Amino acid sequence: MGLNTQTIKESGGWHPHILLVEDETNVAKGLKMVLSEEGYGVDVTMDGKSALDTFRGNGFDLVVADLRLPDIDGMEVIRTVKAERPETQVVIITGFPSVSSAVAAVKMGVHDYLRKPFTDDEFKNAVNSALLKKKEPSVEKLLVKTENERLIQKQEVIKVLERANQEQTFWRKLMEEGSTALGDYHLTSAAKAAIISGDLQWIRDHVGDLSEKQLTFIYKRLEREAW
Repeated sequence: MGLNTQTIKESGGWHPHILLVEDETNVAKGLKMVLSEEGYGVDVTMDGKSALDTFRGNGFDLVVADLRLPDIDGMEVIRTVKAERPETQVVIITGFPSVSSAVAAVKMGVHDYLRKPFTDDEFKNAVNSALLKKKEPSVEKLLVKTENERLIQKQEVIKVLERANQEQTFWRKLMEEGSTALGDYHLTSAAKAAIISGDLQWIRDHVGDLSEKQLTFIYKRLEREAW
């Protein structure tokens, strides 16, 4: 049992309920087994329509959803979930990751975006982290509480941009994996989306004027979009 799971189990009798949306039978069975072994209640649906019907009929703390479903696009399912119950945490699992879907996920407040294949530990860590976020005050609220914390947020954005300019491997990772590459940084969803999408106006408004070198990744990102 991981530390995060132990913390959840000790949190005053809270028993998280998870909706798993996965159309591959063997994958669904395997992930349900992992979640059940962690002590969570799990409902499994194989398509988007049944997922939304099940979601609306029960109280779920977390939705784990594939993006490619046989009927409704997985992103539409997630968008509906977040619109109807914003407090519900979401973890995306996909064998077809893209920058556009990663950016959309960040903007919707998705907690994590896992690229298949992933290990059981990676999956459990993502799920447990999402459940802890639901139980505890959000990191975003803590980050913007004081001027000092806003300064820390600004510094984190600068660190990412400077590293992208200095390390070619990190630059490629940002371009290919999107927000997944930012897991080590304490960034709000808005900051992640601005970096990944190349939102120069947001960065200037919230971080301030930066050097040409610091903005190299953003310029390259915008050039790529233009093409």
